Amino acid sequence: MKNRLEHIREQVKNEKKVTVSELSKIYKVTEETIRRDLEKLEKEGFLTRTFGGAVLNSASQKEHIHFYKRTSINQKEKAKIAQLFKEVLDQKRTIAADASTTVMEAIRLLKANRNITVLSSSTEIFREMTGSEIHILSTGGVFNEDSLSLQGNLAKENIRRYHVDLALLSCKGLDMDKGIMDSSEREADVKTEMVKQALEVALLADHTKFERTAFVQFLDWDQVTYLVTDERPSDQWVEFCKEKGITLIY
Repeated sequence: MKNRLEHIREQVKNEKKVTVSELSKIYKVTEETIRRDLEKLEKEGFLTRTFGGAVLNSASQKEHIHFYKRTSINQKEKAKIAQLFKEVLDQKRTIAADASTTVMEAIRLLKANRNITVLSSSTEIFREMTGSEIHILSTGGVFNEDSLSLQGNLAKENIRRYHVDLALLSCKGLDMDKGIMDSSEREADVKTEMVKQALEVALLADHTKFERTAFVQFLDWDQVTYLVTDERPSDQWVEFCKEKGITLIY
């Protein structure tokens, strides 16, 4: 069933809209089964069900756009988050960084710090850090052209060779009950390995990520050390972070 859901997800992403009858014929299951599949994807926020089918959500379309286009989305918020966390980052010596645009904003601020080593799944980091003082290690892996990231088993195996002070990550959704989520299972797998190898975990997430779900959970709240965002979240979130022992920075 998971495999069918993945295929349906890809079809919706590529075609932007699908019909229940068409999917039923393709996957040789009943229309009721397809409706349940679409209901699951709707709860994730990936699509919206319509009469006889479903359409891709506009927010989901944004999640799959190219890295360079994503850099311009909420750019001021990302820059603010990076500045808020710079003092903590400067105190670390080894960092595992994902390939997100938000994390890249933070890494840019470390260019002059020759005492920091960054293990990254990003390929864009080599262009961004040309002429910088920091030491960069690549995870290696399978290249994803849209996210300019490295993924797969090789990336995960290489991450396991290192132990770092901090895992520096972003996400697509934050939910008190469901945890921290991403839209790509392959990206999430790499982030999960980084968390396993880190003493502390910093989550960089702008205000639009709160109360939002995505495809796959990759992090539990009890694994988060810092939550850095661009504006004060609701009182409920502030209290939630206190209860979980998370340092909230905004």
